[in-house]
Amino acid sequence: MAEQLYTIPVNDAFSTDCECPLCLMQKDLEKSAIEFTMGPSYMEDDNREITDKLGFCSRHLEIMYKNKNKLGLALMLKTHTDKTIKEMKALADSSKPKASGFFSRKQDKPAVVEYVDKLESTCFVCGRIKPVFDRYIDTIFHMWKKDKEFVKKFTDSKGICTRHYGMLYEAGGTALNQTQYEEFLETLNKVYFDGMERLNKDMSWFIDKHDYRNKEADWGTSRDSLQRALVKVGSTIVEDE
Repeated sequence: MAEQLYTIPVNDAFSTDCECPLCLMQKDLEKSAIEFTMGPSYMEDDNREITDKLGFCSRHLEIMYKNKNKLGLALMLKTHTDKTIKEMKALADSSKPKASGFFSRKQDKPAVVEYVDKLESTCFVCGRIKPVFDRYIDTIFHMWKKDKEFVKKFTDSKGICTRHYGMLYEAGGTALNQTQYEEFLETLNKVYFDGMERLNKDMSWFIDKHDYRNKEADWGTSRDSLQRALVKVGSTIVEDE
């Protein structure tokens, strides 16, 4: 049952006309995670305890700020900053490192810097997305091995973005046996490079269309190529925005 539940969003994404089905899945997960974070859950003590500890990345802070629930965001940030002030004051008071100098032996990071580094590397929303998205990646390889229809969907897709190309390239090495991995890479490379080259041509015509000599020429498939190119190179902008 669990496998079937995860195959539904994977199948749906690869059935959609888009530049990267994995970006589409990630976008849907992000939307659900934001709705959960900004919904009634922010009033629950256990969730507030986690958001106080993890905080939020800059991208998700920006999205939450655009949400209508400004009070919910203010409450989460208030208790988060309460915790941050208290803990960082304690670290700042107890740790007084000396300047090491440019040519001195490299010392361990001060406790305050380690605290900030750790805080900057965590996000409550990202933490809700990652385990499910990792499961989607596993499901892609499960379906690659078991579902011929999915293999055709994958092969016929418009490709994937560069970041997710690298992710699948790496993950396939452990999820598949040698023969399966070689077959997968052959398809993955074709899908990725065909998609990138197709879009590259659309971008070329998009640029040429801004030459006054091409004013009356047809846009062809290039009119929205900039938005689609942003998806390919890893932007958080999506094609339908």
